[in-house]
Amino acid sequence: MPRHRMLPRALAAGAAACALALSPAVALAAQPGEIAPVVDAVDDAPFELSVAGTFETGVFDAGAAEIVQAHGDRLFQVNAAAGSVTVIDMSAPSAMTELFRIAGNGVANSVAIRDDGLGVVALEDADDKTAPGSLLFFDADADEPVVLGEVTVGSLPDMVTVSPDGSYAVVANEGEPADDFSSDPEGSVGVVSLPGDVAAPTQDDVRIADFRAFEDVELPEGMRDAFGPILDEELPRSTSWEPEYITVQGGTAYAALQEANAVAVVDLATATVTDVWGLGYIDRGEVPLDPSDRDPEDAPEIRIDTYEGLYGVPMPDGISSYVVDGETYLVTANEGDAREWGDYVEPARVKNLAEDGSGPLCEELAGYEDDAALGRLEVTTEMGFDEARGCYAELYAFGGRSFSIYTADGERVFDSGAEFEELTARLSEETDLVFNAGHDDNEPESRSDAKGVEPENLAIGEVDGRTYAFIGFERVGGVITYDITDPAAPAYVSYINNRSFDVSLADAYEELEEQGAGDEELAALVNSVGDLGPEGLDYIPAAASPTGEAMLAVGNEVSGTTTLYALDGAGVVPPEEPGEDESGAEDGAETGADDAGESEAGENGDADGAEAGETGSEGGAVDDGAEAGESGAEDGSGAEDGAGSDDAGSADDQGGSGADGASEDAGGSESGATDDGGESGSDADDLAPTGGEMPWMFALTGAGLVVAGLVTIGLRRRAAV
Repeated sequence: MPRHRMLPRALAAGAAACALALSPAVALAAQPGEIAPVVDAVDDAPFELSVAGTFETGVFDAGAAEIVQAHGDRLFQVNAAAGSVTVIDMSAPSAMTELFRIAGNGVANSVAIRDDGLGVVALEDADDKTAPGSLLFFDADADEPVVLGEVTVGSLPDMVTVSPDGSYAVVANEGEPADDFSSDPEGSVGVVSLPGDVAAPTQDDVRIADFRAFEDVELPEGMRDAFGPILDEELPRSTSWEPEYITVQGGTAYAALQEANAVAVVDLATATVTDVWGLGYIDRGEVPLDPSDRDPEDAPEIRIDTYEGLYGVPMPDGISSYVVDGETYLVTANEGDAREWGDYVEPARVKNLAEDGSGPLCEELAGYEDDAALGRLEVTTEMGFDEARGCYAELYAFGGRSFSIYTADGERVFDSGAEFEELTARLSEETDLVFNAGHDDNEPESRSDAKGVEPENLAIGEVDGRTYAFIGFERVGGVITYDITDPAAPAYVSYINNRSFDVSLADAYEELEEQGAGDEELAALVNSVGDLGPEGLDYIPAAASPTGEAMLAVGNEVSGTTTLYALDGAGVVPPEEPGEDESGAEDGAETGADDAGESEAGENGDADGAEAGETGSEGGAVDDGAEAGESGAEDGSGAEDGAGSDDAGSADDQGGSGADGASEDAGGSESGATDDGGESGSDADDLAPTGGEMPWMFALTGAGLVVAGLVTIGLRRRAAV
């Protein structure tokens, strides 16, 4: 039964309301509680996700919020609609504000930030996506856009991360074909050696790991060879394999080759691909699914069943990693994807394979042509055809509708099977959730014939010594949480979907446009439906959080929203008193994350000595003794993204953990300035309030809390109406 903790949320909203009067103008920031999320959790859940706040762009279906990355009290949000990265002040999660944007000569696809504030943006060529792209480097702690330099990498850099030790930026050069399939560049992985300070590397620091050594080798089972139109007969695999996402452990990168259903292993020291292994298939004769949106037509029923001869191809988009007992494990979100460029269209419905594929179904599968069976399901035309018999003897559908865990050498130790569909089927009976709805419609089962909930991406985090995976469902929406401490036996924890199922946004948006609605009215409609199309996730450990509470940031590409979820019940890291702990590292805390730049914070993986950021919050620098986010922290996580910022404590007065936090400004100032966090004595005493100042400070604090309470009550009444 879903459980709600209303008091902490009310306190957080009230404290943020106090800060609102002192903040810059809020750019479309949503208060918690405007939408009642669908929430489900096991009875003994160690924490529950609740909406702490949402940053809204009002932009529909243009990728205005894709990849998100936290650093200090800032969120960096890839805005593909604007071709840039939006820098957001998240010190008050329920009243987030845009600070500025970072842009270069290209379209932003991904962002990553090293703990010391060296940021990197992956830019594709704005005029020709098949041309070499670039990496733009910037200062993530600056008060305005500070571009440090650029380097050229491979074609269509789609995702970038930073190695745990901060030594490398690693980029997935996807190398997609031109839209008309007139050209098809090589896919590759770029390895860029980074300087030790906040500065841009040079072009000499860039090396490219390609797939040419694998052109003539025998491939392992469980992966796909080159297929479709081959424009370069000498490099068919190099041009067909498209790196999608990367995770790093130690000196090794693992790149998901989505359409090939494989993982490439890259040695960073030599910038070479050392291995490629297949992700295998999911036997739908054993693992059930709902494959039809017309069972029957216009009134589909949920029918989760098994089908002999049908297989799922995991084809993950997001991939992350963590370490257990010295062994690396990879976690994949099994989205699925097809190649469709120019006149080439890989997928076809099962009932249309005779016309759109290579031939009909073999006799033993002929019954699957019915719409109520597999007739409507989209499968690949490139697999399962029996040349000798002249028919399809097996069928391969896109994606796994699941998440999986693999060893570093490719052994699958876990797959969630039908659990995602079984959960959402139950919730469709108990709540407003619409089973297998699309990300812009509320039609029941509109995605059953495709890839179901479509798990897109994930983040990994550690709380109280246990490791959790947070997985986003691109189509129906929401985030599901699993305890993956034991890689072979993950356990479901909770699910939250911050979406209204009352409005089919695509239809409503089109109707408003036809009526001549202006931008403000259209934006209001988009913002009214909540979060659609989760794309990027970033776990924020408590020690790196501006509120002192662990959070999860989720970028939603269809609704253009970025939402912060608080992990209620996971504990709060208290603010540090000046001189409280003199043993802190001079430049911050060492981290233990697998990817210092992307959405994989908090694993119990390689520490590699990466040092956390020195500069912290928007309004004031944290001195070299800053100790928030120390190795291990209270939640046990290695804070890769922004660890070391004193904002983990000083903003607690905004996050509901007490009005007596480390901030000097009793009115909730965002300055966040601290003195030497590692020293005690006269310097700290000089900053302490005198006896004569105390009554005024308490009076101001009391007045602020009264105003916060009144604002919160008003907001709740308005939401109720």
